[in-house]
Amino acid sequence: MTLTELHELFLKYPLISTDTRKIKPHSIFFALKGPNFNGNAFAKEALKKGAAYAVVDEKEFAFDRRCILFEDALETLQKLAIVHRNHCNARVISLTGSNGKTTTKELIVAVLSKKYRTIATVGNLNNHIGVPLTLLSIKPETEFAVVEMGANHLGEIAFLSGLAQPDFGYITNFGKAHLEGFGSIEGVIKGKSELYEYLISENKQIFLNADDPIQKKKLRSHIRKYGFSQNDPEYYTIEFLGANPHVSIKFENTIIDTNLIGAYNFTNCSAALLIGKYFNVPLEDIKNAIESYIPQNNRSQLIEKNGHHIILDAYNANPTSMEAALRNFATSKEANKLLFLGDMFELGETTAQEHQKIADLAKELGFSDVHLIGENFFKIKTDFMKFSSFEEVREYLKSNDLKPGHILIKGSRGMALERVVELL
Repeated sequence: MTLTELHELFLKYPLISTDTRKIKPHSIFFALKGPNFNGNAFAKEALKKGAAYAVVDEKEFAFDRRCILFEDALETLQKLAIVHRNHCNARVISLTGSNGKTTTKELIVAVLSKKYRTIATVGNLNNHIGVPLTLLSIKPETEFAVVEMGANHLGEIAFLSGLAQPDFGYITNFGKAHLEGFGSIEGVIKGKSELYEYLISENKQIFLNADDPIQKKKLRSHIRKYGFSQNDPEYYTIEFLGANPHVSIKFENTIIDTNLIGAYNFTNCSAALLIGKYFNVPLEDIKNAIESYIPQNNRSQLIEKNGHHIILDAYNANPTSMEAALRNFATSKEANKLLFLGDMFELGETTAQEHQKIADLAKELGFSDVHLIGENFFKIKTDFMKFSSFEEVREYLKSNDLKPGHILIKGSRGMALERVVELL
C-alpha cells in the first residue's frame, strides 16, 4: 500500500490509535515501539477491540488483510500527518518555548474558538508522536490548528516544524529548561529558534513578544512580524495592571481580569490577545475568552483547603519558571507564607548549581518556612528543611500540623507535588 492509499483509507477511518488500552472503534492502529514494548505484538488485540486496520512494521505480525505492512510505523505516522496537513485547508499556528507553552496554547484556542472552528494539541502531546496525532485530528471543517511543539535537544523543533509546516508561529520565551539535552542556555535559544528559522525561510508570519530582547534582536530585520509590548510604540501596547493574585491587563481601554496567578502569565495572555486581534476576533470576545479560562492540571491553580490558600504549580519546573514563581510569590503581602519546592529535572551538569541558586534566592527574598523536596535539593547547603523523598514529607506532615497560611507548591512533574495538597 502506498502512502496516498493509506491516506485515502484514513479519510474513511479518521481516527488513530496507538495504545490498545484506549483503543478507538473503527480507528487505524499504529504499532509504535518504545524501550520496553513492541506495538506490533498488540496489533491482533487492537483489531479484536475494534480497530479497523493496523499499521505494522514487522512482517510476522501482518497476519491478515487488515494489517498493513510498512517499513517503519512511526515514520509512516509522521508522513501520513504531512499528507493530511497538506490535504486540509486549516491554517496552522505552532508555538514552542521553555515555559508557558500549554497555557498559552489553551488561551489561544479559547480566543480563536470564539470565531473559528479550532483544534489543538491535547494536553502536552507535543513531541514527534504528539504533533502527528494533532495534525491527523484536523477535520475538513477545521479552520485553525494550534500545534504545541516541545523539545529537549537541538534539531527537534526543526523536525517538528517540517511536520506541521506552520503558517504562523510564536515562541513563549527562552529559559533554563532541558539543559541536559541542549547543553546551555545558548543551546536552548538556538533550539527553540528553529521555529523562527522555518517561518523566516518560508516567509510566514511570526507573532512576537517585543519586550523579550532575544526575540526582538533575532527578528529585527524580519518583515512579517506582529508583536506586543508594554512600551514600544512600534507594536500593540498591552499594559500589565498587576497580579493580586490574578493577572489583569489593559488593551485599547479594555481591562481583562484573568483567573491566572503570577505576573509571568502576563505574556501568555498577551500572546492570545495579540493573535485574536490579528485574526479579527472582536475585542469583547477576546476579553470573555481570556477571563473565562480557568487553569487546570496543576498549573497555577488557586486552591482553598482547611484554611490554607494554596498556589499549586506542580505541573513542571525549571530554574527560570521556579525563579519567576518565587519572585511573584514574594510580592504577596499575605502573612505566613510557606514554600514546598521539588526537584527540577534534566539540568545535566548544572543540577547542583541551579538547585543551590533557587534555595539562595528563597532566602534572599525573605522566605523562612521553606520545604525542599527531592534528592537534588537534599544535597545542597541550606538552613531550610530538606527531605530526600516524598515519603519523608508525608511522615513530617502527619506529625506536624501547619497553621493556616499561603502556600506555594512547585516542582517538576516527576515529583508529583500535588500530593502535598492531599496531606494538608
